[in-house]
Amino acid sequence: MKNVERAPSLVDGVLAELRQEIARGTWQLGDRIPSETRLAEMLGVSRLSVREAVRVLVHAGLLTTRQGHGTFVTATDEAQVALRRRLDDAGATDVMDVRHGLDLVAARLAATRRTEDDLQRLREALDRRAAAGRNADVEAFADADVDFHLRIAEAAHNSVLRDLYQGMSDALRDSIKVDQCMEHTIARNDTSHEELFEAVRHSDPTTATAVVLTILDRQDQDQDSGGSTGGS
Repeated sequence: MKNVERAPSLVDGVLAELRQEIARGTWQLGDRIPSETRLAEMLGVSRLSVREAVRVLVHAGLLTTRQGHGTFVTATDEAQVALRRRLDDAGATDVMDVRHGLDLVAARLAATRRTEDDLQRLREALDRRAAAGRNADVEAFADADVDFHLRIAEAAHNSVLRDLYQGMSDALRDSIKVDQCMEHTIARNDTSHEELFEAVRHSDPTTATAVVLTILDRQDQDQDSGGSTGGS
C-alpha cells in the first residue's frame, strides 16, 4: 500500500486504496484487515480518515466489524452486494422468473462455447449432486445443484451472465432446500440434469434449451401444486 495524497479528499483516497486491496485479493473473504492504527500508519493519514473509510465500506457490504475482534472482509464486489440486497427484497416469483431466463440463455450458449475444462467441472458438480442425493444430504445436494447451474453459466463464457447468476446463487440455494428439490428428484428418478450435461457435451443447443424448458415446466408444476417457489 502507498501513502494517500492530501487532495482532494483523504477519506476518498483511503476508500480507493482499501477497495483496491480488497479487489486484488490482498485480503481474502473472511480475512481480518489491519487495525485502524496500522492502516493509518501504512497510508500516512489519521485514524479518523481510516475510520470513516471503513464505515463506508461496512455500509457498502464489503466489510463487517465485530466488536472486540476487528474488521473482516465479507465481500469483494459492491455490485454483487447490491444485487444480493435487491434479491433479498424481491418476491420469490420475480427471482425465479429471472432465473428461468438466465437458464435458457446459459444452456444455449454453453452448448456452443463450452471447453473440455468446463465439461470436467460440470461432471464433478453432477457427481457430487448424485452422491448427496444417495446420502440424503440436503445441504450438499443444494450446494452441488447450484454449482452445476452456475458452471453452466460459466461455460457460456459471458461475464455478465456469469455475474448475474453468481449474484443469485444464495437465493437459489435456499429455494432448493425449501422446495424439497432433492426429494422430488429421487422420487421421479429424474435424469434431466444428466441430459442437460450430455446436450452441452455434444454441443447441441437445441436439445440443451429443450431440456431446460422441461426442468422449468416441472418446477412450475410443483409450484402450482405445492406452493413451491422454484428449485433445481
